[in-house]
Amino acid sequence: LDEALVLRRAAYDGFVALRGSSHETSIGEGMNLAVSMNSSRLWEESIPFMRDQLLPAANRSVGVDHHITLGIKQNLCLALEFNPERTRDDLAEAETIFQDLVQRRRRVFGPAHPETRGAEAGLSDAREKLAHA
Repeated sequence: LDEALVLRRAAYDGFVALRGSSHETSIGEGMNLAVSMNSSRLWEESIPFMRDQLLPAANRSVGVDHHITLGIKQNLCLALEFNPERTRDDLAEAETIFQDLVQRRRRVFGPAHPETRGAEAGLSDAREKLAHA
């Protein structure tokens, strides 16, 4: 997994150098990097990377309803939920983002789409964790 993370970082850095951080390909590679960081449980790195860099770039460049932007939001929520150092505020943030994500996925993909169902399950999970926090 460490080797994959090194390769993901190199790919992201290369696309940013070549096309800039706001290019769709760079944002997609950034999402891949964030997924690898989450898989490696690098929450302290992945959460600010998605929240402060990727998500604003995606919102500006490809739009709030683009599948990459929606994927970044879902991965940010998962990182906020699964971080063992999470706070109640982190869970509340995840719930808020999931609420928006469910609405957007219903509108973009439809209510029966697997991506919509996954977001609904994530929202339910976030609410349950928040209730017990």
